Amino acid sequence: MRRAMLILAALAAPVALFAAMVAADRHFGAPGQRRPDMLRIELPPPGGLGLPPVEGPLDASRPLVVIDAGHGGHDPGAGGALKEKALTLALARALHDRLLAGGGIRVALTRGDDRYLLLEERGGIARRLKADLFLSIHADAAEGEAAGATLYTLSAKGSSETANRLAARENRADSVNGVALGQTSDAVASILVDLSQRQSAAQSLEFARLILREAAGKMHFRDPPLQSAAFVVLKSPDLPSVLFESGYITNPAEAARLASPAGRAAFAEIVDRAIRVYFARRAMAAGTASASPQPSVPQPAVSSPSKTTGAR
Repeated sequence: MRRAMLILAALAAPVALFAAMVAADRHFGAPGQRRPDMLRIELPPPGGLGLPPVEGPLDASRPLVVIDAGHGGHDPGAGGALKEKALTLALARALHDRLLAGGGIRVALTRGDDRYLLLEERGGIARRLKADLFLSIHADAAEGEAAGATLYTLSAKGSSETANRLAARENRADSVNGVALGQTSDAVASILVDLSQRQSAAQSLEFARLILREAAGKMHFRDPPLQSAAFVVLKSPDLPSVLFESGYITNPAEAARLASPAGRAAFAEIVDRAIRVYFARRAMAAGTASASPQPSVPQPAVSSPSKTTGAR
């Protein structure tokens, strides 16, 4: 008898559990029956697996620039009434239009609207498109009356504590309440990757210096204007990449200038000229390398009978 009771209890337990689950679902899950103290939170989706369109010449041999407007979606970046995500998108579009109008260069935007992208997605888009140059546009923020643009290239350790703090702030865009949404890896697994990083770093620095040259007398920069930091968006081992803090969005005068049609046009003109000079130099370097004579292979000496005698 006792054994039968135990078997009956064992069979009844799952049935009771199932009945409890059905009752709970009817109470909490039925339309109009959601408890007021229960919230449903939807995380905004990442940008997705699709790639943005590449615009410009149909010739795939033409250089490709990928322009990244910082922040977006639920990540507004810095700013008050004017959000960084809106300013960076306006500047990115201005540069995009200028490059296409000048011709000869293919262009893609990591985002053309107010969408959220993981930091690694941004550089990943450029790599998947096999871009020749990557530019990430941001706007700085600080208390007080700070002003001026800054150009950043990748460094394992920031060139200053300020650069390190700024990199940490930007890199936190890939986390919610301290929980990482993207995975990053700083390990260099092979000598080939290390060499590629060195070459890309040199080309990134060259491009940043060209921006500074073209901006002379046209745009105010901080001192020093060129720094390095460990930004996630710059960690592409085989892609020259620069992060452009276009100015301080917390400085009302600077923010108004950058947001104005004249300010956007000036920004686009400066970067457009730097990009074209950069690619012209790359083309010249490639042409010089291809035109260089190849090392000759020594040929074995062949002796032939001399028609003269006594000569040496």
